[in-house]
Amino acid sequence: MTLANPAGLWALLGIPAVLAIHFLQRKARELPVSTLFLLAKTQRESASGRRVDRLMNSVPLWMQLLGVLLLAWILAEPRYQRPQSTQRVAVVLDSSASMGVFREALAKGLKEQLPSLRGAAATLELTLLDSTPGNDRLYHGTSVDEAIAALDSWTPAGGVLSPEPVLRIARSLVGREGAVVYATDTPVESLPYDASLLAIGSPQENVGFTGVRFSREQGADVWHALVRNHGTAPAQRTWQVVYPDGASSEPKPLDLEPGAVVSLQAALPGDRDRAVVRLSADAFTMDDVLPLVRPRPKTVRLFTATSPEFAELADRMVRSLEAIEPVDDLSQADLSITSYDPLDPALPDGNAIVFVNDDTRAGAYLKGGIVAEEHPLVADLNWQSLLVRETIQLDRQPSDNVLLWQDERPLIFVHETARENAPPGRQLCFNFDLRLSNAATQPAFIVCLHRFVESLRDQRVAPSSANLETGQAISLAASTDTPANLETTDLLAGETTTCPLSVSSRLRIEAPAQPGYLVVRQGETDLLTAGLHFADSREADLTACATAGDLSNSASQAVERHTTEDHWWRAWVLLLIAVVLVSWHFSKRGVRDAEPSLAPPSTAL
Repeated sequence: MTLANPAGLWALLGIPAVLAIHFLQRKARELPVSTLFLLAKTQRESASGRRVDRLMNSVPLWMQLLGVLLLAWILAEPRYQRPQSTQRVAVVLDSSASMGVFREALAKGLKEQLPSLRGAAATLELTLLDSTPGNDRLYHGTSVDEAIAALDSWTPAGGVLSPEPVLRIARSLVGREGAVVYATDTPVESLPYDASLLAIGSPQENVGFTGVRFSREQGADVWHALVRNHGTAPAQRTWQVVYPDGASSEPKPLDLEPGAVVSLQAALPGDRDRAVVRLSADAFTMDDVLPLVRPRPKTVRLFTATSPEFAELADRMVRSLEAIEPVDDLSQADLSITSYDPLDPALPDGNAIVFVNDDTRAGAYLKGGIVAEEHPLVADLNWQSLLVRETIQLDRQPSDNVLLWQDERPLIFVHETARENAPPGRQLCFNFDLRLSNAATQPAFIVCLHRFVESLRDQRVAPSSANLETGQAISLAASTDTPANLETTDLLAGETTTCPLSVSSRLRIEAPAQPGYLVVRQGETDLLTAGLHFADSREADLTACATAGDLSNSASQAVERHTTEDHWWRAWVLLLIAVVLVSWHFSKRGVRDAEPSLAPPSTAL
């Protein structure tokens, strides 16, 4: 049995009130008479007014006490447990990185609130879910203590994500009769699927890294890191650079006003490829470390086979591209730049950039509108200021993918090659003589070239290194002949783990959620070496965190679902009315018996 309204027991305070009233007795009234023998014998009463005297045993006393008990029982709303009832509760935990600051507060809040959700049910069935779709459930059972212990293996490190998909799953698990709770650190206005809110956060000051880039200055690789004060008060921190061999720089002070952003920079020593920039720690530790690696994109081996007239243009193109290695043998090249010779109209094998070489007299400028097709190489580029003269054309195949038209003439197209005894390749063909146009001065032309080279670079199986963000999606070209492994180093936990990857020509992985280092190794080749830093400014801002939410509504609903009301409540109400009437009847009768007649008594002579 349980009480749906325990506040109704306050009515029991009426018992001492009734007893106090009955302890007080009324002062006797004085009536002068001419004789004494005619007075009826009366009950002794107090002669000194209202005072505490002995308790008078009477029917009204017991009726009033019984009435108070009945009133308290009715107001408390007793309910009786249903046999073999189970209350199902699903708790969805906010997996955003900021929740890591409030792990202890979360455990305390769940330990205090979850038992009340059981209500009057015989069993409480708990399910803990992560708010990131696709993650395994953290716990399923009947013990609150075991559910709290399961939080030790939970590491929140995600970004801002709507909990609606997982709340829908939680509601399907517990059904209409169950309770769904969303535990977070920042209050939200409303939740779908009739979920209850449990916010356990509090405002926190935080300073952390928000991004990093490298530049080449005077022959050295210089890193530039941004540090931001996400708090509402001035902050004082220190920063230093730590190297893998244990060497480090002296800590340097850093003062930031609220909301201020400061840039730190230093050159990475030539004999070191890794470093860690550290801030003095605060409550949110994920953005206090900045792992760095010397960036090295995949090298593209380039073979140049243009006519002398295009030598200067080809040289300018090579200088504008990053990580280019010139080679003298076409068979060793990943990309070639060549000009189309009308006397030898065959296109080259492999990957190439091809220009028309027209030594004849130049024709008039082409007329008509310029239209770009939907293709990644020309997307969002403006070609309207391009001027092209009439020249000879390349031998275009019907299967070629045209990227740019002027009227009915294709200006740029992509040719795919798949010949026997020759590797497949792609050629970016410019169907006009660049010297007889203003293409070399057009930003769209340069961007298109860079996009083509980068697409080839991405398809090459070769080592590279980069600085990435935690949780970033990574796609790598790999060989299908050798298994690959993923090695990750967590700087905060100080742990290194290795896991195998499925053999595929394209490895698609997600960077770990914790700051550190990542190495994708295939055989003896490190396909990727990366430094992973946390740079989500929304999660690093803890000023909006607060405590809110109340599970009392869910608890009261649980009581109603797993208990039945007292079916005798109507009888108790009728009995209370009867008690009131009996008490009133005997109280009035006592007053009439106690009052003496006011008429003067008669005397016999």
